[in-house]
Amino acid sequence: MRTLLSGLALGESPRWHDGRLWFANWGTGDVVAVDLDGKSEIVAHVPVTIPYSIDWLPDGRLLVVAKTRVLRLEPDGSLVTHADLAEIDRNGYNEIVVDGRGNAYVNGGGFDLMAGEPFAPGYVVLVRPDGTATQVADGIAFGNGMAVTPDNSTLIVAESYGQRLTAFDIGPDGGLSNRRVWAALGDDPPDGICIDAEGAVWYATVPGKRCVRVREGGEVLASVEADRGCFACMLGGPDGTTLFVLAAEWRGIEGLDFGERTGQVLVAEAPAPAAGYP
Repeated sequence: MRTLLSGLALGESPRWHDGRLWFANWGTGDVVAVDLDGKSEIVAHVPVTIPYSIDWLPDGRLLVVAKTRVLRLEPDGSLVTHADLAEIDRNGYNEIVVDGRGNAYVNGGGFDLMAGEPFAPGYVVLVRPDGTATQVADGIAFGNGMAVTPDNSTLIVAESYGQRLTAFDIGPDGGLSNRRVWAALGDDPPDGICIDAEGAVWYATVPGKRCVRVREGGEVLASVEADRGCFACMLGGPDGTTLFVLAAEWRGIEGLDFGERTGQVLVAEAPAPAAGYP
């Protein structure tokens, strides 16, 4: 891997959109976009610093998960509430993925990691295009990255505390069923994930300091190493075969110091292009 951008607090939730990599720079409240030459700009500022995540509606409007709300960036630059999820859980939410029909899946809840609370299972919430929300899965062992297959038929959830990727069938109404282990990952706690055109999934792992490509069933197909924790990954670039990795030093919640600015965007070439969502 090579370094595309340095000096970040903690990058998360990478998305390739409109010719650039966009991501949440945790600790600053900024949404940042960077091009393939390493030129970056702050494109939005959100009212939280950690955690928050991003994805796009099919009409091009940006969604931002900010604690218990899903915000929507309007064409005039204003952030408005797309969905309020506080009635489902007030612990806050972690990741978002929007499928090709405009349904957003948001995971989290259960406990407040940043406050040092003990683990409790979380869930997945469906936010429909009109902003109405329904819980569609529970028992999630610290949900992190999520991805939807190109045909909108399957949601894959990274369960960090479960060391597995879990799949659900997506129904016509956006509901989830047929929960199953898509890949058991041994001792690896997966964080951010993305899907490629061969049906494999890339997952980032913080303690493992790498990103790993696996097929359904768990066979490892490839791995790229870093010198710091890998928090998330995304395929993009002109032909979809550039693997972007968001990495940073990690010494646990108690050692979290955004002032150190150890966050980086790393890039490598991947064997298959991006597919599905995000």
